[in-house]
Amino acid sequence: MKCDIAKALGLALFAVAAILFIIAPARAAGAIVVASKIDTEGALLGQMIAAMLAEKGLPVETKIQLGPTNIVRAAILAGQIDLYPEYTGNGAIFFHREADPVWKNAAEGYATVRRLDRAENRLVWLKPAPANNTWVIAIRNDLPGLPPGKCLDDLARYLAQGGRFKLAASAEFVESPAALPAFEETYGFQLRESQLLTLSGGNTAATLRAAAEGTSGVNAAMAYGTDGELAALRLSALCDDKGAQIVYAPAPVVREAVLDRHPEIAAALDPVFASLTLTILQGLNARIAVAGEDPRAVASDYLKSRQFLP
Repeated sequence: MKCDIAKALGLALFAVAAILFIIAPARAAGAIVVASKIDTEGALLGQMIAAMLAEKGLPVETKIQLGPTNIVRAAILAGQIDLYPEYTGNGAIFFHREADPVWKNAAEGYATVRRLDRAENRLVWLKPAPANNTWVIAIRNDLPGLPPGKCLDDLARYLAQGGRFKLAASAEFVESPAALPAFEETYGFQLRESQLLTLSGGNTAATLRAAAEGTSGVNAAMAYGTDGELAALRLSALCDDKGAQIVYAPAPVVREAVLDRHPEIAAALDPVFASLTLTILQGLNARIAVAGEDPRAVASDYLKSRQFLP
């Protein structure tokens, strides 16, 4: 069965790559094509990458918010793009190693995907950000008896003492063994049906809004670690210090042939990504997703504020 799935995924990637090859316009001679996924953070990081390369005098073309993971991954494998931000934890899917515990360790997951992608696809993973865009459980900052800044062990004790708790989440989060059940097993708690508000779809904007507004008694929400709405809505993600979830650290991925021609790419991007902590990404994402600012302007403003750009 696993071989059949792998074959199907391979055929899907081939089909996507063929479509991209047909519709892609010719790039300017020597231009480095920088792309990103379609989401808010993808746009932010893609614009940062493009701005830093341009600052180094490199010719750049952009395909920011090109599409979802499968489209962007197929594009770089086909050589239609050269560089984009990806997440280390997706290596579990790319290389069919979902059951490997290595992905729950930030350093080991990065080392593994870097080794595998370079050996099999001649793709190089540069320095990742010290942030994790994985599933989290976020609480209201005014939750009685559970101050912000706590971890999931604190939630387990709070629940054992009968603390009032109701979580807004998608059906996938509630049912997937890798999501809420993984949190429950790792930290030793079990939410009752009455403690869940299950929403259709997987949009964290809806779950976070429900917690912020107290919809149907909700005071906690499924979220992703770098969601911009967390800070904007005064919610705090509970830390997963026992590693219930896979680590998804954002990092630039570049074709090896391009990096060989322009080794200065690593020097330009490594310090930028090293500066992108969880809190910083939450704040920058909030400026885009909540305040409606343009991703390119937010990226430029941040890079200038940290003196990466003049």
